[in-house]
This record gives sequence, structure tokens and C-alpha cells, in this order.
Amino acid sequence: MSERIKTYREFYQFYLTEHSKTGTRIFHFIGTLLVFGVIWYVISSGKERFLWYVPIFGYGFAWFSHAVIEKNRPATFKYPIWSLISDFRLFFELLIGKQKFRGITSKPKETESSEVEVK
Repeated sequence: MSERIKTYREFYQFYLTEHSKTGTRIFHFIGTLLVFGVIWYVISSGKERFLWYVPIFGYGFAWFSHAVIEKNRPATFKYPIWSLISDFRLFFELLIGKQKFRGITSKPKETESSEVEVK
């Protein structure tokens, strides 16, 4: 059994490696966008009965992408709060361009310090 991740910083690096494929990122983005859409609709219409769509869209699109595209187990089962936070973080980072839909091809390097080597 693998050791539990102790910090959110470490977790988010792990989260990004678990969401490395373009399709996974697209499905997560669409699911989160639909969650915001449902919440907006419920607030503007007063029809709370549609709130049950939130977990359907939020988890449905994400879990589908993990099963079919990424072929891994969602981190939600082991780290539910950090996963939820990271889903929204990734959504906004994709929205502003900090992350790319293209995903990553290898595990991101974590730097020990912010110092730059001068040659």
C-alpha cells in the first residue's frame, strides 16, 4: 500500500499526473462548467429540484474520463476534499491558461528552491 500524501502541494502535483490526457482535462472542464451552469440556473430560477444534477455532472464526467480515457482510479476516493478543491483549481487554471488542455506527458518536476542557477 502506498504512503498517504501529506501536503496539498504534493497532492496537486499527483493530481496533475492523474489528469495528464487531453480528453480527461476536457471532460473535467465540461463537467465543472455544467456544475456552474446548474448552480446559476437554480439561483436564477429558484428551482432547487435541479440541484441533484450537480453531482451527476461533476462526478459523472470526471469518473467517465478516468475509466475510459485515463484508465486510472479517481483520487476522489482516497482524498475527497483535496480532489474537489483540485477539480475547481484545474478548471480555473485551464480557463485562464495557466494549465493547458493538452495535458502533460511526464511527471512534473518539483523544484526544491526558487533559486535560478547563474552560469
